[in-house]
Amino acid sequence: MSKAIGFEERVVVVTGAGGGLGRSYALEFARRGARVVVNDLGGSIHGEGKSRGAADDVVTEIHSLGGEAVTNYDSVEDGDRIIRTAIDNFGRIDVVVNNAGILRDATFLKMTDVDWDLVYRVHALGAYKVTKAAWPHMLKQEYGRIVNTASAAGIYGNFGQANYAFAKLGIHGLTQTLSLEGARKGIKVSTIAPVAGSRLLESILAKDVVDALKPECVTPLVMKLCSERMEETGGLYEIGAGWMAKLRWERSKGVFFDPISEISAEMIDDAWAEVCDFTDADNPTGIQDTFEAVFGNLGIEMPQ
Repeated sequence: MSKAIGFEERVVVVTGAGGGLGRSYALEFARRGARVVVNDLGGSIHGEGKSRGAADDVVTEIHSLGGEAVTNYDSVEDGDRIIRTAIDNFGRIDVVVNNAGILRDATFLKMTDVDWDLVYRVHALGAYKVTKAAWPHMLKQEYGRIVNTASAAGIYGNFGQANYAFAKLGIHGLTQTLSLEGARKGIKVSTIAPVAGSRLLESILAKDVVDALKPECVTPLVMKLCSERMEETGGLYEIGAGWMAKLRWERSKGVFFDPISEISAEMIDDAWAEVCDFTDADNPTGIQDTFEAVFGNLGIEMPQ
């Protein structure tokens, strides 16, 4: 058995922590010694309204366990205020879990600009704003852990969720870039794509199914990803109901045409089966893998 993972002296911000996954994360961080900022606007699953009750209840619960926590009721669009709450109350910020989310499902034909914008602002812009505010502090102290929340809808697409899928896959793009920019400063950034009982799932699944998808099954992975011993960065992990797995890109060997000669659509059509053949596929890990293929076909070494 590994040594216990602890967060003593660490300061953690969890957005959307008034219920579901966020509440479970906040409670577990506190149990493991962290000082926690419990952020929740207290709005509906569709991004409407606000209330302080959910965040207050979680902080009360943490205090009853003997832990340290404070509330923050700001929208994630005001990420600087959320991080300021951590700095003003605890003097630092070590961990950010971008968990806040809403749903405004509709087929693309019926989707309104409001549906699109609200989902973008909570998921993508919100993750950016909170992380952007925490980033200088993490760079200065040369330590940080960030967990962003994607979704299977973002990875694979899902009917009626163009707005949600767009934001969720974009969040992983943020993770991958920040993992590169933070690597030399001790900052590890990960993405999870959880399936767990929450207000969001209650709108699309039966209650008994939602109840079986316990948020507590996701929380241990978040603890691992946010721990000091976490060495990997930039990873994407699917998780739910006790199952978890890491995803990676897969790319076919492809077809190399002569870049000096004319390449026609008909030539590509003739070679299409080979373009899409994943026999002996590669697993690219970075943009350099793309450049190696492109520059290699030109017969020149990739620029350093």
